[in-house]
Amino acid sequence: MNLKSCIVRILDHKWLTTIASLVVFSLLCTGMPRLIAVDADFRNHFSKDDARLLALDELEDTYAVSDSVLITVTPDSDSIFDSQTLSAIEDFTDELWQISYVTRVDSIANYSHSEGVEDELIVRELVEDAESLDDSELQRIERIALNTEEVAGRLVSRDGRVGGVYVSFVLPGSDRNLAKLKTVDALYDTMNRFRDRYPGTQFHMTGSLILNRAVRDALNEDFGVLGPASLIIMLVLTVVMLRSIRGTIAVVLMLVAIIPATLGFSGWTGMSFYPESAASIFVLMAITVAHCVHIITGVMEKIREGLDSTEAIVESLRMNVWPVFLTSLTTAIGFLSLNFSEMPPFRVMGNVVAFGSMLAFVYSVTLLPIFLSVIRLRAKPRREGRVDIFNRFGQFVVARHRVILYSSTAVVIVLLAGLFRIELDDDHLKLLDERYEFRRSADFIIENFSGLDPLEYSLSAGREGGITEIEYLRQVEEFANWNRQQPEVTHVFSITDIIKRLNKNLNGDNPEFYTIPNDSDLVAQYLLLYEFSLPVGHDLNNQIDVERSSTRMTVVLAALTTSEKLAFEHRALQWLEENAPTLTPGPTGVTIVGAHSIKRNIVLMLIGTIIAMGFVSLILMLVFKSLRFGLISLIPNFVPAAMAMGLWGYTVGQIGVTAAVVTAIAFGIIVDDTIHFLTKYLRGRRDGMMPAQSIQLAFNSVGKALCSTTLIFALGFIVYGASGMANNQALGLLMVMTVVIALLADFLFLPPLLMILDRVKGDRTAKVPTV
Repeated sequence: MNLKSCIVRILDHKWLTTIASLVVFSLLCTGMPRLIAVDADFRNHFSKDDARLLALDELEDTYAVSDSVLITVTPDSDSIFDSQTLSAIEDFTDELWQISYVTRVDSIANYSHSEGVEDELIVRELVEDAESLDDSELQRIERIALNTEEVAGRLVSRDGRVGGVYVSFVLPGSDRNLAKLKTVDALYDTMNRFRDRYPGTQFHMTGSLILNRAVRDALNEDFGVLGPASLIIMLVLTVVMLRSIRGTIAVVLMLVAIIPATLGFSGWTGMSFYPESAASIFVLMAITVAHCVHIITGVMEKIREGLDSTEAIVESLRMNVWPVFLTSLTTAIGFLSLNFSEMPPFRVMGNVVAFGSMLAFVYSVTLLPIFLSVIRLRAKPRREGRVDIFNRFGQFVVARHRVILYSSTAVVIVLLAGLFRIELDDDHLKLLDERYEFRRSADFIIENFSGLDPLEYSLSAGREGGITEIEYLRQVEEFANWNRQQPEVTHVFSITDIIKRLNKNLNGDNPEFYTIPNDSDLVAQYLLLYEFSLPVGHDLNNQIDVERSSTRMTVVLAALTTSEKLAFEHRALQWLEENAPTLTPGPTGVTIVGAHSIKRNIVLMLIGTIIAMGFVSLILMLVFKSLRFGLISLIPNFVPAAMAMGLWGYTVGQIGVTAAVVTAIAFGIIVDDTIHFLTKYLRGRRDGMMPAQSIQLAFNSVGKALCSTTLIFALGFIVYGASGMANNQALGLLMVMTVVIALLADFLFLPPLLMILDRVKGDRTAKVPTV
């Protein structure tokens, strides 16, 4: 049974086909309740077996480190050391303790300051009853705060203008997402009350909990506003391009059939749906619309030629079924390459779109023709003597193919050179733009208070109780001092700072004794005495492990690029290897986990894209039954994404893991145009046409459809340039640039290339493959 017979049989048994499709649709949709929605969280971007993430988990378990936020307090005056501001910090600290799940609040107000009185150690809060303090007491607090390493740069800025309050939480294992929402809401409620109470004081808040909430809000806004806007733009363009309300209704019905079924498939297969994976729905909408436009455009063209509705549907499917199948298959392969990523949201996106694109093909050759046969499309007859714009454009390209090829090649070379201007960098603190309070607060804190990128070290003494050994403490102190000398470091917090302070306190507060003692037993006594003196909630469990075999060091970095963070880590590891090889295998923390993950995933996804390109190239060679045409097709498939990246290098310069995602997505989409154009070209060559005539046929056959689908893709994605998330902005703008460049490549680069390379002597159809 040939292809035409199959199409006719589908139309003859439309009710049977419809019922079968609805059964499949219903079965797939029943999986939607099984779909697991995952909350926005930076850890979702990392593989669960990521060695550095596991090290971070181990560090947090060892030192009872929990979720925390930093809130800064900035008065209008040039200093926090006045009674009103210190009173505000004191009251703020007390109220923060009242929030559910809070386990610790650290500020200058409740900092456990120690003093030596004869041979006795006195530990008490640095600020008590701030409203009653006189000038001499305020000056004393300022002097202590700005000259204490544990305070300056951490609980107060080094210039004394900004105070910092750290709030730590332990969230419950069950209903964790709900607890996060309630906690963040309580923090904002408390902060806003104090803003009203102290109108001359600024409050800014940051931390992973705050970031996750802001990202969730931004994604909800994208999904709730930009998503529908993108769909409306696609549908309006479909109406304009097709000039058919009925055709647009068919497109809507296809979207209704494909999107829920794809989500149901995700539920049945046990996928967790991440907020970042929502982009797969919009990509799938664009792919579905593109398939429909190609088929509906073909139907309307055949109606204009005088065929009735059924004959036009059969002929359009006969011409488009292979290109639509190939584009669905190559799109699926392109998106499956995202499985090379270690980031779960991108793997989910790849798998969802891969399944959805193949489902879109199945429904395009079953449900869509049935829809079209029922609604019976209409098309105005072509006016006599009217010359189609794409016919004229084809003539222009054919007539000037050499000039166009040389000019296009020059443009390609210039844009590819822009790749060398790209700097790979992802900064979670700049994930959102300035419209979100989190970003404004993060920028303020980085500029006025301290860096927000901590590196965490668990420095091992090698045995239980070994942290009081003098040699170990001296190595820790040397490493802390080395870090403080680095220009990238804004603050270092180490247990040695506490031990040196205690040694000074218990030696008459003599500054000469601000050193590590020479006696290990004395250090152990100092720490024991100090811990007994600390109030509840301010112990040293977040600095010393239970077995007292290791201590924690926190090194806070200024705002750096990914490459600069990795370069700093390399220098730190080199210092440890040369000077203290027994201390630690290396740093952990969100900062360094993210930096390594970005670098590794960019490489992995680019490898996956290259492998996908290889598979697609092999498929095209087999389908075209020609090594020559398979290789020719690679150029307009490979080059546009690289050209778009080069243009981005000239215009923006900085990009993160989005680059690798766009490369995979773009390849999965732009190969569609090449397949449709090349398929029509080869059909003309097979029918005995010369290369120039075949190019003219391709322009006449698919020029309008390719323009239409590119516009739909471009304007559908460009709305994401208005997203509040930097990654979505880059994704949307890069996709627009890529699909437009891909269309230009298929119109201005591929045809001249075919005319020059597709030359055979004698019979010009002898070696032309059958498609």
